[in-house]
Amino acid sequence: MQKAIEIQSNGLTLRGMLHIPSGAIEKTPIVCIFHGFTGNKMEPHFIFVKLSRMLESVGIASVRFDFGGSGESDGDFKDMTISKELEDAKNILDYVKSLDFVDQRKIGVVGLSMGGAVASMLAGDRKEDIMSLCLWAPAGDMKELILQTQTEEHIKSMKENGYADIGGLLLGKEFMEDIMKINIYGKAAKFDKNILLLHGDKDATVPMISSEKYLETYETRGALHVVKDGDHTFNTKVCEDEVLDYTIGFLEGELK
Repeated sequence: MQKAIEIQSNGLTLRGMLHIPSGAIEKTPIVCIFHGFTGNKMEPHFIFVKLSRMLESVGIASVRFDFGGSGESDGDFKDMTISKELEDAKNILDYVKSLDFVDQRKIGVVGLSMGGAVASMLAGDRKEDIMSLCLWAPAGDMKELILQTQTEEHIKSMKENGYADIGGLLLGKEFMEDIMKINIYGKAAKFDKNILLLHGDKDATVPMISSEKYLETYETRGALHVVKDGDHTFNTKVCEDEVLDYTIGFLEGELK
């Protein structure tokens, strides 16, 4: 079963989808799925929708929300920061824990790109609530990645207007100020359970070194699977199938 849901977070309404396995009569595992920078609760080629439906087919529920200022949720993208997304993630986790059918001992998290960075920090901050963590091309080096992509025009606009136009979306000065203060890997390091990292070897957006740093951070708790010929969002059927199969296998093994 799939249904639209809404929650309140930071004074905004977040809109998402809840997937519940059919015929579930016992407490059910659940996975929170977090989208990336400029993304949404479906992500390219509907990979998050496919993930939710595959989880449903193996008896695992899931939620997919648009963060504040993204997708169909309230707010303006210009006001988005990674700290606000982390607060959204915590409120999503609290919502999941409030659901009667959920087995609170079996909550997993999946995050893509900046959503992976958010997921890793959430898991560090709320390690007692999260059983397993799966990160797709996680942008642990978000500060460096943002700085590398800022043109002189962007920097001038940020100083004069308080925002820069990035493909029709306005990136606010508050985002830049916030990202400079956050130690993503440091917050992530507190998570003490199993982690699966998936990263394409042709990722031109978030370099493989980001996942390698996560692997060093997590030590023996982490495992990295490299997706051959995979780009940042795994935009071929072969890569998509590989990512989904590994993710489902990992989460089913951890949560069932």
